Amino acid sequence: MNVIPQNVRDGFGKLIDPLAVVFIRLHVRPNLITTVGTLVVIASATAFGLGWVHSGGLLLLVSGVFDLLDGRVARRADMTTTFGAFYDSTLDRVGESALFSGIAVYFLRGGVPPERLTLAVVACLVALAASLIVSYTRARAEGLGLTAKVGIAQRAERVLLLGAPTLFFGAGNHGMLLFWIVVVLALATSVTVVQRVLYVARAAGEPSGRRPPRQRETLPGHAPALQSRKGP
Repeated sequence: MNVIPQNVRDGFGKLIDPLAVVFIRLHVRPNLITTVGTLVVIASATAFGLGWVHSGGLLLLVSGVFDLLDGRVARRADMTTTFGAFYDSTLDRVGESALFSGIAVYFLRGGVPPERLTLAVVACLVALAASLIVSYTRARAEGLGLTAKVGIAQRAERVLLLGAPTLFFGAGNHGMLLFWIVVVLALATSVTVVQRVLYVARAAGEPSGRRPPRQRETLPGHAPALQSRKGP
């Protein structure tokens, strides 16, 4: 189950195609786009940590655009490389680590009432750990010749769920909106880990001829080195 339908992902991808064309004409390397996108995520994490929650949400959504652009530029300009895929996936993990660390700092600096502080920080840790495991399950599955793009909280869903509400509403009263978003992300991402493990267990038990073909991916995420730079 994918919360964001493939046609919605494709539609958003088409919206930024003109920007991808501009980057290609300017000979902007995909790895540079990846680096800039990661710096934007780190800026988002810093904004969250400083209590600038609206700005943090905006920067997170902007980083999602960069996260999508690098793969599109790499494929359209035939600049997809093994190192590019490795670099992209590595910096994705750096960005997620920075993001949830920044939110944890916000909670520790008084973003939530003291009685919720422990649960808020634990939710950040669970959300971070689960998001890293989600990415690993897909990477490991694809290394075995399988696919694992299923789940209710893939990378695109995580970016939208955290970025959009905080952009418009901030952290909420006494940080309650951000607190509950992180709690929901922790739960949903943990469920996604289970979904992927079960999916791979079923796929691995099928004859090779019946295994599902590899699918397209058009929003931020982790894939085979020479096919795509993205995956959740």
